[in-house]
Amino acid sequence: MSDATPPLLEVRAVAKDYGEIVITHALVDVSLSLEARELAALVGPSGSGKSTLLNVIGLLDRPTRGRVLLSGRDTSELDERALTALRGQMLGFIFQAHMLLPAFTALENVMMPSWAHRGTPDASMRARASEMLEAVGLGPEKNRRATELSGGQQQRVAIARALAHGPGLVLADEPTGNLDTETSNAVFDLLRRLNRDLGTSFLIVTHDPRIASRCDRVIEIVDGRIRSDEPKK
Repeated sequence: MSDATPPLLEVRAVAKDYGEIVITHALVDVSLSLEARELAALVGPSGSGKSTLLNVIGLLDRPTRGRVLLSGRDTSELDERALTALRGQMLGFIFQAHMLLPAFTALENVMMPSWAHRGTPDASMRARASEMLEAVGLGPEKNRRATELSGGQQQRVAIARALAHGPGLVLADEPTGNLDTETSNAVFDLLRRLNRDLGTSFLIVTHDPRIASRCDRVIEIVDGRIRSDEPKK
């Protein structure tokens, strides 16, 4: 047996179909892999399958055919409870809509996934949330409510929340889509710094060619198929 470390993510011949009478092939024979510390862009026109692929990789939806492996673990063999546990251990999520809870502070929002999992907050959660807010440059704002923060600051809180439990892979769906150019660049700079400093891998869905061009690798999907997968030259 080989002692080689498996890729962080492997997608093997994945297909995703919807419908019973009229069948829509959202994903068709998609295969790709990501190594630790990679920062990759996933691009393609609207309706090409980007979000579907992100949902399958994120264990939010099961493929019709094919397999998704995380650090060599075949997720097709897991029941829903085990999938939820693995998702909570290995994956982080950042969305275009930051989905912060407006009545809660920045610190409480970053704590929220662990808080919901454990049922009650504790000192370790607060310490970790504070650490991550410092990492994204929002330590002084930790006790401000989400509604008191700018759009860029709110997205930074969402990034801190996604990273608070130390995932190996963060899936980001249009994380700069609602931001102006200057703020978009600042958010991407933050993702790049966290990628380098923490060793976290990122798969970023984006329509912005400027963001895609700054990633290590660009994966293009069209009509549910991978059209190209090119490292940055």
